[in-house]
Amino acid sequence: MKLERFQGNPILGPHPEHLWEDLATFNPAACYDETKKEVRLLYRTAKSGPEYKCWFGLATSRDGYHFERVSDQPAMSPSVEGFDGATIQDPRIVKMGEWYYVTYTCRHYPFGRFWVPGGRDPYVRPAEAAPEFPHYLRTNATLTGLAMTKDFKTWIRAGWITDPLLDDRDAILFPEKIGGKFWLMHRPLEWGGPQFGTDQACAWIKCADDLMGLPAAPSKRLIQQRFAWETYKLGINTPPLRTPHGWFTLYHAVGADKFYRLGALLLDLEDPSRVLHRTPDWLMQPEADYEIEGFYRGVCFPCGTVVIGGKLFVYYGAADKYCALATCDFQALLDHLLKCPA
Repeated sequence: MKLERFQGNPILGPHPEHLWEDLATFNPAACYDETKKEVRLLYRTAKSGPEYKCWFGLATSRDGYHFERVSDQPAMSPSVEGFDGATIQDPRIVKMGEWYYVTYTCRHYPFGRFWVPGGRDPYVRPAEAAPEFPHYLRTNATLTGLAMTKDFKTWIRAGWITDPLLDDRDAILFPEKIGGKFWLMHRPLEWGGPQFGTDQACAWIKCADDLMGLPAAPSKRLIQQRFAWETYKLGINTPPLRTPHGWFTLYHAVGADKFYRLGALLLDLEDPSRVLHRTPDWLMQPEADYEIEGFYRGVCFPCGTVVIGGKLFVYYGAADKYCALATCDFQALLDHLLKCPA
């Protein structure tokens, strides 16, 4: 079973007239408005220049394939001051009630042009950071923030939703409370070694009574590297979709060739820390030119899925430069997944 690329890819690319997205547009989150019959993409952008600063843009589609930008201005920008003051990245969207909850990664200081040979190391403490600053500022680690909106125009920034002492990303909420608690999947970069039961960074899960209590909540390892295509870091990609068989989500793993490949999971509806089914082989790997030629060679990185008319739409970032789309029959994928043991 494999995902099928849309022949019209990439669906969004850099816009030379918009300075906030003239370098790259990638890693899109997605949600489907049942009332308007409209897909919304909240996508990461990057601006040309030495800082490599990122914003979120917004685009919509009536058919799920062809998108138009909503505005020539960002839908959300880094804060003027604060933990997300330099860059915002890789959003994931869930809707609970009238509100959209967006988890997103961020940094206090910009990345710099990390892909340029001899360029700045994004983890080196900038000169302006005092040595007494907290760990995440000293190392410029990547945090995960939580923002809330009803219209993708006005935002409430609730603060960070992961431990600020960790480089913690791929943090994704479930779209409803389970057992009276909020649940979060995440991928702490530093959690590797014998004390964590895994050689490489992998996916963990936690729950708390309150959303902002999640940073301090204990975590349980969800999945770690098992198959030949899973060599290095691994993390969850897309917000879970409720199905009769369990919570469906996509995940990525970095292979020995440093390519990002995708697999799928089904998690128990009542206890999402329990993995029911997992694909042993990848569903998608970088093959197209737009997935290989970019700022990271060899990336398919989805941040959102929607189901329309029984078809699964997977919106993904390609080579850290473009937004792209892959699809499949959702029931066929679930049938395939149900044959795969955990």
